[in-house]
Amino acid sequence: MTSGFETTRPTPIDYLDRLAATDAGRGYKQRMAEVFDLRPGHTALDVGCGPGTDLLALAEAVGHTGSVVGVDHDQEMVERAARRTAAHPRVEVRRGDVHSLPLDDATADRARTDRVLQHVEDPSGALAEIHRVLRPGGRLVMGEPDWDTLAIDHPDLEVSRAYTRHIVERVVRNAAIGRQLARLAARAGFGVPEVVPVTQIFRDVRAADKILGLERTTRRAVRAGYLTSDQARRWLDHLAHGPFLASVTLHIVVADV
Repeated sequence: MTSGFETTRPTPIDYLDRLAATDAGRGYKQRMAEVFDLRPGHTALDVGCGPGTDLLALAEAVGHTGSVVGVDHDQEMVERAARRTAAHPRVEVRRGDVHSLPLDDATADRARTDRVLQHVEDPSGALAEIHRVLRPGGRLVMGEPDWDTLAIDHPDLEVSRAYTRHIVERVVRNAAIGRQLARLAARAGFGVPEVVPVTQIFRDVRAADKILGLERTTRRAVRAGYLTSDQARRWLDHLAHGPFLASVTLHIVVADV
């Protein structure tokens, strides 16, 4: 099973930086920034800030009178984010868990999560915790994919469906979180004035591979029994050499306190 696709998984830091640099990544992040309504003087919270990919843009938006707090549970991510923002005194990076944020009640004007809640143990608990730290009139903006919408063109539709089903059932913890966010946010006490669907289209198979890890995920699907080795071989051969098209929808959800 050889396809020319990546077989070595990138580090989490490399993956997050890579995603942010793609056209798809820049597009949905810009849309998130537009509805975030971040203003000079605000205190902004980036929940699951990773290696600090977005912290400098947030710092620029809040200006000299505002502040930015990045929180991540991973020590390596925290250290990388702290180094990247060391020259910006209004940015602070803290290690902490989304289920128990290291902030006092009602301390932030804005909060964001970017592809974070798909991985957490308790999305409802995380939303309640973010609600706790936001001030009255505050806003949370979330960007999360719905992996159940992943559609990859292939002559055998059942193989394509099996590949997506494997991701939904085995790979991503909260794979349908994108469609669930509005409901979960409302239950956590937020008003939800806007939901923005962003459908990402991939026509370059190599670009898609950098985000989707096509061969690595296919190998996992074989081991898990979703695809046979022969199906996987034909699947990857078509993806590598045939016309390619894939799409997945990410939901941007605006939630107000």
